[in-house]
Amino acid sequence: MSHPANTHNKPAASAVATDVVKPSNFLRQIIESDLANGTYTGRQWGGSPGDAAHHAKGQPDPAKIRTRFPPEPNGYLHIGHAKSICLNFGLARDYGGVCHLRFDDTNPEKEDTEYVNSIIDSVKWLGFEWNGAPDAAPYQASDYFDFMYRAAVYLIEAGHAYVDEQTPEQMRVNRGDFGKPGVDSPYRNHTPAENLARFQQMRDGLYPDGAMVLRAKIDMASPNINLRDPAIYRIRRATHHNTGDKWCIYPMYTFAHPIEDALEQITHSICTLEFEDQRPFYDWLMARLIEGSLLASPPPHQYEFARLNLTYVITSKRKLAQLVYDHKVNGWDDPRMPTIVGLRRRGYTPAALQLFAERIGVTKSDSWIDYSTLEGCLREDLELKAHRGFAVLNPVKLVMTNWDEVFSPGHLEPCSQPALPHPPEGTEPPPARHFSIGKEVWIDREDFEEVPPKGYKRLFPGNKVRLKGGYVIECTGCSKDANGQITEVLATVVPDTKSGTPGSETVKVKAAITWVGVANGVNAEVRLYDRLFLDAQPDAGGKDFVESLNPSSLKVITAIVEPSLANALPGQNFQFERHGYFVADRVDHVQGTKPVFNLAVGLKDSWGK
Repeated sequence: MSHPANTHNKPAASAVATDVVKPSNFLRQIIESDLANGTYTGRQWGGSPGDAAHHAKGQPDPAKIRTRFPPEPNGYLHIGHAKSICLNFGLARDYGGVCHLRFDDTNPEKEDTEYVNSIIDSVKWLGFEWNGAPDAAPYQASDYFDFMYRAAVYLIEAGHAYVDEQTPEQMRVNRGDFGKPGVDSPYRNHTPAENLARFQQMRDGLYPDGAMVLRAKIDMASPNINLRDPAIYRIRRATHHNTGDKWCIYPMYTFAHPIEDALEQITHSICTLEFEDQRPFYDWLMARLIEGSLLASPPPHQYEFARLNLTYVITSKRKLAQLVYDHKVNGWDDPRMPTIVGLRRRGYTPAALQLFAERIGVTKSDSWIDYSTLEGCLREDLELKAHRGFAVLNPVKLVMTNWDEVFSPGHLEPCSQPALPHPPEGTEPPPARHFSIGKEVWIDREDFEEVPPKGYKRLFPGNKVRLKGGYVIECTGCSKDANGQITEVLATVVPDTKSGTPGSETVKVKAAITWVGVANGVNAEVRLYDRLFLDAQPDAGGKDFVESLNPSSLKVITAIVEPSLANALPGQNFQFERHGYFVADRVDHVQGTKPVFNLAVGLKDSWGK
């Protein structure tokens, strides 16, 4: 193994520290029991991943526990991965441990450095560091290929593995099923010497892809079909993104993964429930390689938890790829996608995703989490963080017909509003926003009704409202074009009612509306995103998920925003007052010249019953 040693491998699972007491769950209870019983206190750490001899030369492991997040670099991470990241890194952080980022790159045909870079960026963005140091490189399963080959040779020599030359169909039939035991392969009783020679020929490229596999020799009658001599190596001619063409045989995931955990001295190997049936093989393999003194003891232990099932979302990589390649969405980072890059572009924050992972908890049974829970976490995070701003999404001009008499022709009156009305306790409030009001302002069309419905409190002829941060106005009517479309709302300004000035509250109104001055408002592209699917479980029961795509999941409009919003930084979150939380698009927004905002989440759940 060629991985550089992390000599300063101190416990530092995350850049995000917290003293908040976390709610307990079965994984925390297991870890706390292991710590209390000293289950892993005798472990050595050789400074980097390695075999038993390597760690025996090391020092007592400074990490109380070691967890890992081991994605395969064959796609972009999604919200389910975010839960796993927060879980594994969070547990290591909370219990004085280290979490490893490891690329499970044992399948060369599907892996790419594009995905490697995206995964690294996503984990960093979520607020975590890995492998015990801020500048540590991620681990790669492919760096362990030499050891995995050595482990396979040991299993062959010890009589625990054999080369099987049956066809895939023959192996499938002979494996049996839940009601019928398997049938021994005719190659099962070849001698270790015969198997070793054949395995070396596989490695040397003497046989075509699929001609044979190396299988573990366990029990063809086991009620757990995963123990019926599972394949552990196959022939696969493919250039690997890390090892190039060095290998034409590659380990199977179920063989590679336990070994990776053991070489890295992982204590708690946490995965989702679909791997529960694989745990007996995980334990079998650990026991055999410890018997051969290849791996250190005690071995890692695998624990399973329920994967995330989120309504109105699909997380299948294959189906997400179909959305991208069929141009149903605009790439992997489309803000409607459940990918981490998509959520980030939508306006989700690391804190919101961490809060979501904590709030939904960890269980052993599958259940569905409503999408509104995720949205609620974002609202909760942004309420005290997102600067406010005025934006008119469906503009119509409002003209104050007596402005020139009350002030003077062309006069612009400076106004201000707090950028953050309720800053977090103990923090300095940010500088106020400044803008101007003049004779003409933009308002939202829904803030005027020529004939108001019952209970309507905004603008209609004869009614007064406050232009928030500005003056009280009284509506006098409207102008229309030849088609009856309202082109202007007409009003008069009430003198001496400017917000924040003495006597401004003497004129009582029942509503305040947001606005943007015509003189200094800025046109902005605003992308109104909604849920991608209309069906809460779009791919359940074999349904065609494409049929439940929401045709209204994206609406692009030209809005008018106050000047401060035009100076937003890409990725900066805001609350457009009365409308919702928005983010300056991190790809298309150009500060000062081309404002582009994405709707992250509304102020209220519009999908509630």
